[in-house]
Amino acid sequence: MLTYGARVLGLAFGALIYTIGLDVFLVPNQVIDGGVVGLALMAAQLTGVSFSVFIVLLNIPFFILGYKKIGALFTMLSLFSVVCLSGWSKFIHYAPVTSDPFLSTIYGGIIIGLGVGLIIRWGGSLDGTEILAIIADKKTPFSVGEIIMFFNLFILGSSGFVFSWDSAMYSLVAYFIAYKMIDIVTNGLDEMKGLLIVTSYHDDVSRCLTDMGRAVTLLNGEGAYKREKTMVLYCVVSRLEVTKVKEAIRRVDPNSFISIFDINEAHGGLFKRRSAH
Repeated sequence: MLTYGARVLGLAFGALIYTIGLDVFLVPNQVIDGGVVGLALMAAQLTGVSFSVFIVLLNIPFFILGYKKIGALFTMLSLFSVVCLSGWSKFIHYAPVTSDPFLSTIYGGIIIGLGVGLIIRWGGSLDGTEILAIIADKKTPFSVGEIIMFFNLFILGSSGFVFSWDSAMYSLVAYFIAYKMIDIVTNGLDEMKGLLIVTSYHDDVSRCLTDMGRAVTLLNGEGAYKREKTMVLYCVVSRLEVTKVKEAIRRVDPNSFISIFDINEAHGGLFKRRSAH
């Protein structure tokens, strides 16, 4: 279990990383992030009031709603993250690294994605629209990710009226880069894959996989066409192991059928992250 002290430090560090990406790369080139951060940046541009003020004020209604609908711990950790972002943005400023909007978009997207990913890993959030999306997910046919995507496309598209349409397009690129970076930080580079294997040599294939250190589950199956009974093997491996495992299965049974799919998380059992070497 994570201690509250570790979470506080992790959230503050994540907010610092995010602030560097925002203040050093994106904002000097009029590129913004999505969500409440994007709204706060546009409001600061239109009114002249500090971004640090708007980022807290605009998030408060979402956090009140989150406290009632989701829970106190997540809301308090998210509020702390936003307060840290506000403080870092107010008192820490660095000179822009580059004036090239393309470079700033790429590196800014990577850095803010890293910051948000760290905050998510420590149990918080920087964006009140995520709370709204979690609540709306229960009442609409859309997923949380789809709802957040809709909000951000609207917000980033609107930035064209405040800054420029070039800035709006760069902001969309930065958002998608950050989105992928968040996945990498929260899930890791060593993503997991599930394998369903249909083979006539299930004993030999399962022995081959267990010899490689992989746990295998045997499932009873039946062919729909010939109604032949068969065994289906289920196995979880890391992304780096997929090629090696496929080659090993093909050596045992060249005619085997292998289905490979993404897995977000795997816990317990004999699953361990292993190298492909």
